[in-house]
Amino acid sequence: MELAQRAAAILLDRKANDVVLLSLKGVSDMTDYFLIASGTSDTHVRALGNAVLEDMKKETGQMANHSEGLAQGRWVLLDYFDFVVHVFHPTLRNFYQIERLWADAQVVPVTAGVGR
Repeated sequence: MELAQRAAAILLDRKANDVVLLSLKGVSDMTDYFLIASGTSDTHVRALGNAVLEDMKKETGQMANHSEGLAQGRWVLLDYFDFVVHVFHPTLRNFYQIERLWADAQVVPVTAGVGR
């Protein structure tokens, strides 16, 4: 969870909105956590995704196993095995309501500044 918290801090440092960390333990076997955030525009969403990729590699040595959506900036997905980062454009986050889809997951408090 420490790495997911670090990614959350990176998002918060870059002014991401509505940052939510969900624990999927006992709910799904695909990953342990979903980290969900919103940007304010396509450019902001891309910038947030790139910041997580770059800062996680630089600060923790962790590289995403898979990434999608960086070019479009509407919904960026970064898969770090133990956690998956979702950065949404606000309209898409509202449309997909991913937190509602995973309503059985426990919300974990985000502790900004972890790992610094």
